[in-house]
Amino acid sequence: MSGFRFPQKATPYLFLAPALLVLTLTVFWPALQAFYYSFTRYDLISAPEWIGLENFQRLLKDETFWKTLRNTIAYLVCVVPLLIILPLGLAILVNQKLRGMTGFRLAYYTPVVISMVVAGIAWRWLYAENGLLNQIAGGLLGQAGLEADWLPIPWLTSPDFALFSVMAVTVWKGVGYYMVVYLAGLQGISPDLYEAAAIDGSDGLAKHWDITLPLMRPYLVLVGIISSISATKVFEEVYIMTQGGPLSSSKTIVYYVYEQAFGQLEIGYGCTIGLVLFLIVLVPSLLRLAVGDQGNLTDV
Repeated sequence: MSGFRFPQKATPYLFLAPALLVLTLTVFWPALQAFYYSFTRYDLISAPEWIGLENFQRLLKDETFWKTLRNTIAYLVCVVPLLIILPLGLAILVNQKLRGMTGFRLAYYTPVVISMVVAGIAWRWLYAENGLLNQIAGGLLGQAGLEADWLPIPWLTSPDFALFSVMAVTVWKGVGYYMVVYLAGLQGISPDLYEAAAIDGSDGLAKHWDITLPLMRPYLVLVGIISSISATKVFEEVYIMTQGGPLSSSKTIVYYVYEQAFGQLEIGYGCTIGLVLFLIVLVPSLLRLAVGDQGNLTDV
């Protein structure tokens, strides 16, 4: 009697099953629980109490939520274009065949591998009232014989500066990562195309407009989508540098979820905010899948 043979077509699914089990336990099941809790009043002490749409009604009247939503949108509008443009220009520069260019690539990529905790503490020191940035500004004005009443600049303590100061750290830390993505695309462009363009009179910056940008379009889309998702979910920078202050001026949706769920122990309301965040992040995520299905990013 021959032994049982597992169907060959089911073999790939058998290999995928362990990973699916881990995802179910760590992602899908907690997500379903969070969805259920968004319709309850739950504080980790007593059992969840079903309250229907009360959390959503509260959300519509929550001024802090709308402020965090505006801050998150501002993050998208300000950070994403910079993370699309600056790394591309940097990648074009470090793609030159010059001596020592590998060192420049390493230097620009270094912020990516630095822990956000370390980077946040360092930048908080730079932004301090007696920090390096204010000292440099004061020194330059002093050498010019000028005085400024606006010094020291309240980088992290003013509602007008705090959010933009945090944005600067996000850009600083992300530029190197997206530079590497662009660099992979640039190295796939044949030099013959640039030589042919030069013969036709397209040289200097014009060659990048005529050759580089059209061929790099899939990478531009990829970086735009990934950076949008990251900017929407920004948390560590805010937590380490400003704690959402002052006056909630730098508070993002993710930080507000953390504050409500773990600071105020309003798990149900925090899950409601998280559900809204999920719907916001879902849009660029679906765009990323759509772009990937078109096969334009197979080289990334």
